[in-house]
Amino acid sequence: MIDIHCHILPGIDDGANRMEDSLLMAKEAAKEGIRTIIATPHLNSQYDNRKPLIIEKVEELNQALRQANIEVNILPGQEPRIYGEILEDYEKGDIQTLNSTPYLFIELPSSHVPRYTEKLLFDIQVKGLIPIIVHPERNAELIERPEMLYRFVEKGALTQVTASSLCGYFGKKIKNFSIQLIEANLTHFLASDAHNIRNRTFKMEEAMDLVESEFGIDYIYLFQENAEYLIEGKNIIYEMPTPIKKKKKFLFF
Repeated sequence: MIDIHCHILPGIDDGANRMEDSLLMAKEAAKEGIRTIIATPHLNSQYDNRKPLIIEKVEELNQALRQANIEVNILPGQEPRIYGEILEDYEKGDIQTLNSTPYLFIELPSSHVPRYTEKLLFDIQVKGLIPIIVHPERNAELIERPEMLYRFVEKGALTQVTASSLCGYFGKKIKNFSIQLIEANLTHFLASDAHNIRNRTFKMEEAMDLVESEFGIDYIYLFQENAEYLIEGKNIIYEMPTPIKKKKKFLFF
């Protein structure tokens, strides 16, 4: 199994604190059958993790994993919070795409969707990159206005749902929205977004079991193959998205 979203690099964001924590996370991943992890440290106002630092830290972690005989391979990635100058920073060599492929993570604020998002997603694609909106199921505005996400996906953006969201660890509302996203073909990847082995761990095995029971084995193959295609820089599999119908609220007097 491949995990395309994980905060496993030590000491550079709110994920693993030390190398020992990174190794413990890798051991936990291996127990779930994860053999390849894309390290995706934050790039935002709090954490300034640029491409050269990420490449350096990935090599250090891979070396430590080999020395510890842990059979997990780390690939470079990044989780940039959306901002207007991201393409300029990409040109400068500060932005690390996922395993140096055209696939680029984009994180939205948790409370809203910035007004320039649609234009920036378009500009990213014009540049030859493929934007992947991470954990859209945890964005308050998208939960209330799912038609916005439908529009982004219809126009070429991809999305990634978090395993813990699907399993209910962020609450029932987020779990239900995660299920709706899969039903409507509005997500293309399932990943852990793991930060540690305590309260933000992988849950990939549990999520895949849920996907199989709710949607069938074909969806397991879809998510697994899309992760493989991503790290190889190939085109992924996707079905035509459909709008999520908002449930009507009835008032009783």
